[in-house]
Amino acid sequence: MSKRKLNRRQQWRIDKIQKEREERAQKRAQCAEQALEEGHLGPEQTGLVIANYGTQVLIESEVDPELRQRCHLRANIETLVTGDRVAWSPAVGESSGGYGVVGARLERHSELQRPDRYGDLKTVAANIDRIVIVIAPYPEPFANAIDRYLVAAETTGIHPLLLLNKIDLIDDGNREALDELLAPYPDLGYEVLQLSTKTGDGLPQLLETLSQGKSVFVGQSGVGKSSLVNALLPSAGARTGALSEATMKGTHTTTAAELFHLPSGGDLIDSPGIREFGLWHMDEQSLLEGFVEFRPFVGHCRFRDCRHQGEPGCAILEALERGDISERRMNSFLHLRNSLESEN
Repeated sequence: MSKRKLNRRQQWRIDKIQKEREERAQKRAQCAEQALEEGHLGPEQTGLVIANYGTQVLIESEVDPELRQRCHLRANIETLVTGDRVAWSPAVGESSGGYGVVGARLERHSELQRPDRYGDLKTVAANIDRIVIVIAPYPEPFANAIDRYLVAAETTGIHPLLLLNKIDLIDDGNREALDELLAPYPDLGYEVLQLSTKTGDGLPQLLETLSQGKSVFVGQSGVGKSSLVNALLPSAGARTGALSEATMKGTHTTTAAELFHLPSGGDLIDSPGIREFGLWHMDEQSLLEGFVEFRPFVGHCRFRDCRHQGEPGCAILEALERGDISERRMNSFLHLRNSLESEN
């Protein structure tokens, strides 16, 4: 994906918007500093960003989970996203408007990023422990799409999990194809769960898996991510979009990033920006490393610029011939590499 060239009017508009944002940020920072100076805030403590409203964030206290407040950000704070841990001071009086103040962002152990409209990487969630890649019988899943998500998860260092949703739609017409599609992944070390929000089958197993750490759902529209949130958290009120019977494609329904506490433990972050995250910014070396079974053979080809498409002494092709790498996963790698090259 190359950066889009802007005409003079577009550049003027971007500069204008950026200036307005800076002015608003400065004003918010002044409010935060004033609240601190006037002593309308309680002692500093740690907290968790459970929702991001753009100009403000909703913080939950780690000391007292019942304490939640909207907060201003001090001027030196980098952008916050849902899942961030922060140092903050809660409001203790009405004179502050009921708004607390975030003083610092604590270190992140992981980031989930996607490119913005201008091709720059943007963090959409932080401190994620698990990426749940959701697929369904309809819309029809494809190996290349699944592998793209797996590679993206591997490069971020976040543990991926495959979830086949809507298993109540499996019949004799698609069962064999789905079994064949998912068959290679357990041998590669990827857990595969199956679930139906309609019947409840598989729901306890998913809750048990999600009970540790923070998780996110990713996958194409129509696979039932919002319905999964509703099934796991009936009180969350996540809106669901009907799957078009004519196109068998879904519609985007989630509108804001939010962190939910699961009743059996663990947290779930739901956000429109998390649904898909691209690989356009990766180089071929990172792509190779993203295929876990390729890793023992990476760097062992005879030629440093080996393209793994017929060159003599190619360690990847030799592993393919021995059966250490499947033909399907090799085809996925070549497909994704071609996609990256065209996007770049």
